[in-house]
Amino acid sequence: MGLLKFLKEKFTKKKENTSEVTEEVIEEEKVEERYQAGLDKSRNGFTERLKKLAIRTKKIDTSYFDELERILIEADVGVDLSLELVKETYDESKERGLDNPEEINDLLVDKMFIGYANEGGSFQTELKRAQEGPTIIFICGVNGSGKTTTVAKLAKKYKDRGDKVLLVAADTFRAGAIEQLEFWANKVGVDIISKANSDPSSLCYDAIKKAQNENYDIVFIDTAGRLQNKVSLMDELRKIVRVIQKLLPSAPQESLLVLDANTGQNGIDQAKIFKEAVNLSGIIITKMDGTSKGGIILAIRKELNLPVRYIGLGEKMEDLEEFDLEKYLYALLVDSKEE
Repeated sequence: MGLLKFLKEKFTKKKENTSEVTEEVIEEEKVEERYQAGLDKSRNGFTERLKKLAIRTKKIDTSYFDELERILIEADVGVDLSLELVKETYDESKERGLDNPEEINDLLVDKMFIGYANEGGSFQTELKRAQEGPTIIFICGVNGSGKTTTVAKLAKKYKDRGDKVLLVAADTFRAGAIEQLEFWANKVGVDIISKANSDPSSLCYDAIKKAQNENYDIVFIDTAGRLQNKVSLMDELRKIVRVIQKLLPSAPQESLLVLDANTGQNGIDQAKIFKEAVNLSGIIITKMDGTSKGGIILAIRKELNLPVRYIGLGEKMEDLEEFDLEKYLYALLVDSKEE
């Protein structure tokens, strides 16, 4: 059974077998709907092109597979991974004697899933927690990636779960940065520590002392947005981590990079530099609803061997979802008219 058919049956049966409408069931359906809506542009840019290619194809030849490569590359799957996936699809289709374009497309989709699953590394999405004391979550990224808004969305998620949350405005020099995070802290209803024009490392030190003394459960550190090619700014990130570890040697429990999905393959280059600087443990992809290039998630897995922890599917506070590979692929591949 092909992956897409499997996912269709799984999600359909799940809805049919739900005899009791509970809050959990309602929330799960909302999450699936957010995935569907958030990946609408990517679905149109990828799945629809696969369907149109299959419809207009009268004979399977090398040009068909060349077009598959083009579709994958333009969906930001990445050149190397696109070539690899299409070669595997070509070889297996020849071996099995497939000449139906829809079957070949289904095989390609299977290869995409298998490639992601076999790439290695963790599938963990839930943030790692400290065994005792406050959990420190270090957030970094370039300017304009949606980093501060993402911190606010994470703070709300964990506050709603009952955690005592502290935000740290470690972007101490950019005009308006502190005010922006303070706005979100007030809106979400969590505490914040900030000090304009202060040293970010010193501020983080004070924040962790506060978190220890006042029994905070989780601390989100919002660092300054920075270009990955600015050596001094990357050194500042390393310094913040060293200062944190003077108080809590096992911290930060997570170092997460926020990437704007619209940056495409440039985001991969950003991530490689950040990973060298702060030993990233995961990626958060924002603004997926604004791009037609949803394949970036596959490229990240291939190039960085890091899990995508969260995916931003819209502007609302609830539109930051834990990344679910099956929901992602189902929303990317299924035609909403078929549901």
